[in-house]
This record gives sequence, C-alpha cells and structure tokens, in this order.
Amino acid sequence: MDIQNIINNIPKVELHCHIDGSIRPKTILELALTGGIDVPFFNIEEAKRYLQITGECNSLKDYLDKFHFPVRVMQKKINIYRIIMELIEDSKMDGIMYTELRLAPLQHLKGGLSPEEVVETVLEAMKDGKDKFGVVSVLILCSLRHEPVEKSIEVVKLARKYISKGVVAIDLAGNESDFPPEIHKKAFDLAYEYGINITVHAGETGICANILKSIIDLHATRIGHGVFAYKDDKTLVYLIDNHIPLEMCPTSNLQTKAISAYCEHPIRTYLKNGINVTLNTDNRTVSNITLTEEYMNLISKLDFSMEEILQLIRNGINSAFASKQFKTTMLEKFNTYVRELPEICKN
Repeated sequence: MDIQNIINNIPKVELHCHIDGSIRPKTILELALTGGIDVPFFNIEEAKRYLQITGECNSLKDYLDKFHFPVRVMQKKINIYRIIMELIEDSKMDGIMYTELRLAPLQHLKGGLSPEEVVETVLEAMKDGKDKFGVVSVLILCSLRHEPVEKSIEVVKLARKYISKGVVAIDLAGNESDFPPEIHKKAFDLAYEYGINITVHAGETGICANILKSIIDLHATRIGHGVFAYKDDKTLVYLIDNHIPLEMCPTSNLQTKAISAYCEHPIRTYLKNGINVTLNTDNRTVSNITLTEEYMNLISKLDFSMEEILQLIRNGINSAFASKQFKTTMLEKFNTYVRELPEICKN
C-alpha cells in the first residue's frame, strides 16, 4: 500500500507557511526576467541555487538570505496575485484543505504599493484560490525583528483593518539571535488589546528563554518552531499545562542548524510528552519540501506511526486560527477520510 499517496490525500492543514519562501522557482525566474529585475541566474537550475537550500547552510541568518530575490519580484499586484494563486494550487496538490499563509507586508512597497494594497491583493487571490481550488487560506501579517517597534505597530494597525476580512493573526519573524522579542512588546500589547491572534517565532535558534518571553510578554497563543523548549523544564511544563501549540518545521530546522540531524529533532518526544505539536513546511521553496514529504520524513527518519501522524493532523486542525464551527467542519472531513482507511493504515 502506498503510504505517501494515502498521506497526500488525507485532508490536512498547514499553519506555518511563508509566502515569499514558497514561490515556484520557475515563477521567480519568469517574473525577474520579464520585469527587468537584475538577477544572477538565467535558467531554472541556476535559479534554484539562489532560491533553495541545496548545499551547506550554516545558520538561520544564512537561510534568510534566500528571501532576497523572492521579495524583489513581489512588488507588483499582478505578481503577488499570481504567486498566491500558485501557492494555493500547490497546497491543493499537497492535500491541504486549509492553510495559514504569512507575509511581511511592509517589504512589498518598493514598487509604489501601499500596505493596504498589498494585503488586499493577497486577500483577493485567496478568495479566488478558494473558488478555483477549494482550499481555504487565511493571512498572518508578520513584523520583522530587525525593524523598529514603530514598524511592528504599523503592522498591528494594518492587521486590525482586515481582521474580519481574511487576516487572522500577527507574527514576529526574522533574526532571533540578535533581536529578542521584548523589543516589540509595545506593538504586541496593542495587538492583544485589539483582540488579534498572536503567534511568534521563538526557540528556533538556541534561545529557549524567548519561548516564554513570547507567550508571557508578547501574548502569543502559538509558537513558531519552539525547537529548543527542551532546554528548560519550566518551559516544557508551561507548554503542556497551557496547551500552547508549536508550529514545528523539521526540515527547515535541520537546514538552519537548529538540529544537526533529522533524527535528533524533538518533535516526537514533544508529542509523546503531551505538547501540542503541529507539522508545517515553513518555506516550501527555500527548504524544497512539501507537507506530504515532511510527514513521510517523520515516518522514515523518526519512526512515526500512522496513529501519531493522524494525531499531528488533528493537532493542526484544533490549533488553527479559525472559528470553532469551521474547525468542527474540518475535523468531520478529516474523520470521514480516516474512517475509510484500512485498519492497517491507522496503526
């Protein structure tokens, strides 16, 4: 029995996927060449060397360098619209029924767009993507660690304008090693006051303390990555007792040197210990991974059982920034599929 095909067809969700890290290389090449953007690559194989982790990557900082050209082609409405539609199509092919996509809107203003135009273009494509591909997608707006807190406040106020129109949360992303979460506390206090959902990248590098800082000081109800939670018992207990979901992305963590080998990733230990872990790609293009492939990695490299795979999918559905009613709908769709699987595939 083809387990990969089964996993691909199980209705899944993805909670941590960056748009600019998930653009088809062919699309970046075409948009750069037709748009007169100066790039050092002129065919698809050359492009992949600049856009994907194909060799050694020494840190998260090196990993983030891969976003330079994707951001450059995302400065026009027509380009942003196309990229979103293609990403939703890719999600459909990956068996995803619901995806939370992330974007740092203030990075896309160099072509003359306003922050509102950036967000509205994404939301328009998401609506059309749902109509065409049947995938529900929503938007998380990211502020960036290296930017001043005033920029994060701008992102929070932007999110508030669209919170009932497709934007579901805000996030803090970027260089965790040099910019601790407390720098942006004022902005996230404001988001909390507005009632906006909050997720924060934390514990992606070796700084475990950032996890509790993000939850307590920045009001995060979900944590992006959280790999290094194991370094502090207090953090582990807090995550378990408060049912804080971790948006885990093992291939990305391997590439950024958060782990030295895939088999060392703590995701299975966390799951067994009662932490609410979910599985995600982080950046489909940069990490050169699909969600189905990531689930297969868990089976082949961490000896996950199908029962554990199904639990991860349930965790993702239950942890989504979606209404209780819509989560129930997704769980019903998931359960219907699982009930039809042969018993051998559920163990």
